[in-house]
Amino acid sequence: MSKHDPYAALRFKEFNFFLLIRFLLVLAWSMQFIIIEWEVYNLTKDPLSLGLIGLVEIIPAISMSLFAGHIVDQNEKKKLFILTITAFLFVSFAFFSITSNYAYLNYTSKQILISIYLLVFLGGFIRAFFGPIIFSLVALIVSKKAYPNAASWSSSTWQFASVLGPAFAGFSIAWFGIHVSMGFVFLSVFFSMILTLFIEKKPILNPKIGEPIMDSLKAGLSFVFKTKLILVAITLDMVAVLFGGAIALLPIFAQEILNVGPEGFGMLRAAPAVGALIIMFVSAYIPVTKNAGMKLLVAIFCFGISIIIFGISSMFYLSLFALFLYGLTDGISMIIRQTILQLKTPDEFRGRVASVNSIFIGSSNELGAFESGLTAKLMGTVPAVIFGGIMTLFSVGFTNLKFPDFKNLDLSDDIE
Repeated sequence: MSKHDPYAALRFKEFNFFLLIRFLLVLAWSMQFIIIEWEVYNLTKDPLSLGLIGLVEIIPAISMSLFAGHIVDQNEKKKLFILTITAFLFVSFAFFSITSNYAYLNYTSKQILISIYLLVFLGGFIRAFFGPIIFSLVALIVSKKAYPNAASWSSSTWQFASVLGPAFAGFSIAWFGIHVSMGFVFLSVFFSMILTLFIEKKPILNPKIGEPIMDSLKAGLSFVFKTKLILVAITLDMVAVLFGGAIALLPIFAQEILNVGPEGFGMLRAAPAVGALIIMFVSAYIPVTKNAGMKLLVAIFCFGISIIIFGISSMFYLSLFALFLYGLTDGISMIIRQTILQLKTPDEFRGRVASVNSIFIGSSNELGAFESGLTAKLMGTVPAVIFGGIMTLFSVGFTNLKFPDFKNLDLSDDIE
């Protein structure tokens, strides 16, 4: 067996630019989401209003996702990538505009709130394209042998940026305010657009160009539901993310339970980033292909434990530790799932498989935020978080009983 190369994917020049683009986009998107959360809660003081942010985004994201996968499989990826980033640039500039001091002098809180929800809704359509495009691009930039390593670096970059962004947003809100923070989001998207110049056009590997859209969607769904390993992996993670959306309630914990204000809020958001950063480097050196099924089950189990610890904690530093564990285990889970998808998906199905994954996993982040907001409204903030953790543990137990062979999954042979 050849020696494992922890930098195999990084030896492809374009992949390095790809990682930087992905980092900037995820950083911007996650910053934007947290800034919106903070502002919406300031305007309403209602936990359900936080949950509605996720619901407003998930409706267009889900409704457009399958069609986005079809479009990605039928077209050149770089062109679609540029068009999608351009649309994101427009939305980020609109957010920057409505959060200006001038806007606050001329619009009521209700009008600002409606504008925010409308832009979030538009962002949901844009987001539907990012997952399929990025997933497809990775396979066109690196060799198949480097897929697992590329999945580790790509997933870790996403995870790190997705928790660093909210942490930076928390500090930025405290130091510079909402308007300037939105300006940072716009700049991140703008620089990501510039970096696409360093990625070449890619071939379209789908042999069925011009296939009727309904036939294409049916074929994509059929592949996912017939490939049990993919179906189990994304379903397991979907349930964990859905009931692990307690992170959306952090503004309430920071302001009303832990009483730490925006600075403490930034530290709480930074804690998962530390865990994600550790996973970024460790996963490059330790392949996840060996005993992948068992590793995924253990990671999601520990993810649920971290949520429960956070929910019952009234001590700031214990809450920080729980969120550190949250980022650590969520990062492991994501890397393993992405590796499974990369290795088990044929090139012609990548866009559609990624779109299904976006429905199962990506959109469940927002649905999880809505679930957390709704349960917090009905049963209280702390019980809602604990409930989410318990349901995550239940999903691991159910998977182990229903699909006992999954824990024996080993992906080592797929890259030989």
